[in-house]
Amino acid sequence: MRDLRARLNDPRDAASVAAFRVMFGLVIAGGVIRYFASGWIDRFYVQPTFHFHYLGFEWVRPLPEPWMSAAFGLLGVAGLCVALGLFYRVASALVLGVFTYLHLIDVTNYLNHYWLVTLLAALFCLLPLNGTWSLDARLRPSLHRSTVPAWVLYLLRFQVGLVYVFAALAKIGPDWLLHGQPLGIWLHARTETPVIGPLLGQPWVALAMSWAGLFYDLTIVFWLSWRRSRPFAFAAVCFFHGLTGYFFFIGIFPVIMTAAATLFFAPDWPRKLHARLRRVDLEPDDRSRIGRAGMAALAVWGLVMVAVPLRGHLYGGDVLWHEQGMRWSWRVKVREKNGDVTYRVRLDGERREREVRPSRYLDGRQEAEFAGQPDLILQLAHHIRDELRARGHTRVEVRADAWASLNGRPSARLIDPTVDLAAVEDGFAPADWILPRPDTRPLPMRRRRPAVARH
Repeated sequence: MRDLRARLNDPRDAASVAAFRVMFGLVIAGGVIRYFASGWIDRFYVQPTFHFHYLGFEWVRPLPEPWMSAAFGLLGVAGLCVALGLFYRVASALVLGVFTYLHLIDVTNYLNHYWLVTLLAALFCLLPLNGTWSLDARLRPSLHRSTVPAWVLYLLRFQVGLVYVFAALAKIGPDWLLHGQPLGIWLHARTETPVIGPLLGQPWVALAMSWAGLFYDLTIVFWLSWRRSRPFAFAAVCFFHGLTGYFFFIGIFPVIMTAAATLFFAPDWPRKLHARLRRVDLEPDDRSRIGRAGMAALAVWGLVMVAVPLRGHLYGGDVLWHEQGMRWSWRVKVREKNGDVTYRVRLDGERREREVRPSRYLDGRQEAEFAGQPDLILQLAHHIRDELRARGHTRVEVRADAWASLNGRPSARLIDPTVDLAAVEDGFAPADWILPRPDTRPLPMRRRRPAVARH
């Protein structure tokens, strides 16, 4: 145990973690600028009249304008301060608090990289990343440090490495490896891409890219960590995330994962890259040495980070279908799910049923996202129930005709149509009102024929 603690406290050049701090802060600030420029604040937070909540966070609500825009502005300023190392602790806490608040507002805004940003921001609040190349260290020389204990770097590497490991594990299945799905669906939709478009409709291309994606996720951390393969591995990182960013429009994820790849470089890589940066002696800095309590905290953090993605296996069945345990599990881009939902409402014991379409409450983006997620279908059913009760109806029954297609399979019922969702409470227990995924295979993608000119 002493040997392990000594190794965790070995000094490492602080240059690489400082560089990552700068890049992380700039990504946050750049993301905020993108939200303003694209009009997404109004589209995602102001225009919708109904928002899907996370279990236990029903109290989180969007702010009215201009306060919602002000929250994004505060996030952008905090991100810039993190990059500059100015008021670093406060700025990191603001990034964590504001970013988490914004993405708790509506579940349909969920993306895997939002969860990664939240976790990294939480670590930034605790880690000493402002001792090098920061305005804090300029203003208060006592904060300056040229090294950090090894555990700081290892913890950040662990957090990023988990994304790749669990993303790889999620791909080990027949859909990805035997049918090339859902990649085949997405590539088939991009056959108009210049130069390479005609290839994207070929089934073997989707299958080859699926296997390449698995190999990439499974091994990239190793290739980045090995000095001899590092330049080629980083080139692969840039190519891979550049390609996925171009094809799939997944926001800041490609940028932040490319920046995070530098954590696996030698800790002094920025100094080697820039000859004007002076070398430092690796002298221990006792201010962040880890003791027994710290090692216990690291162990607990690690166990939680591993357990949360694995929780989906406790439910049995196909997590991509029933979605229990899907979020926060790093199952990145492994499912394409389309659905259609109609609610059947019976009031006060009447025999006649009324049909209610989700479009009455949701915009097009929300409706597309919610239709394949059973817990969100249940939430809207409860909202319909509560709205009708507020109008004076004492007995409200809400059932759902919910159909979904997973990774190109024929559409099948997702929700038991006989269950009164108004009487079902959401929770962490297995949901018996979600029907099992049908034992069918994804349908083969038909190759598009070239258009024939007509005269």
